[in-house]
Amino acid sequence: MLTQFKVLWRRLGLVLCTVGTVAIANAAPAASQNQIAQVKTVSGQVKVERGSGQTSPKPGEPLFEKDTIVTEADGSIGITFIDNTVMSAGPNSEISLAQFNFDSSNFNGSMLTELRKGTLSVVSGDIARSSPGAMKVRTPAATLGVRGTRFVAEATGYR
Repeated sequence: MLTQFKVLWRRLGLVLCTVGTVAIANAAPAASQNQIAQVKTVSGQVKVERGSGQTSPKPGEPLFEKDTIVTEADGSIGITFIDNTVMSAGPNSEISLAQFNFDSSNFNGSMLTELRKGTLSVVSGDIARSSPGAMKVRTPAATLGVRGTRFVAEATGYR
């Protein structure tokens, strides 16, 4: 009886260990990516869609390439990227952080943000300063090549 108990206990331990490893592996995709930005401010209802999940961001939380930010009618968000680009999205906006790479040793990189709807205010950072045209904002009607500036874009009537 004691021997059977030991065998069952070992099997249970192996199963629990395996389940724990699978749970950690499934939670790891965001951790395996490099952080590209950080949430600075949030007001109202805002969601970050990442993979098949969705979260309500809080100031200080990281953002990653391919994240999509969705603000509701009362929502807005402020974001600072690792190249010091600052963005803010107003109410009823949907913005995808489609592509981002940045080398802090030489300040080179590229960035593509998709403004699917709503408003986006931008103060460009090191990517646009060091490589004019390497920062782009795509809207349903056009793609803006940013050359180091401040601007506001609005996308309406599409979807």
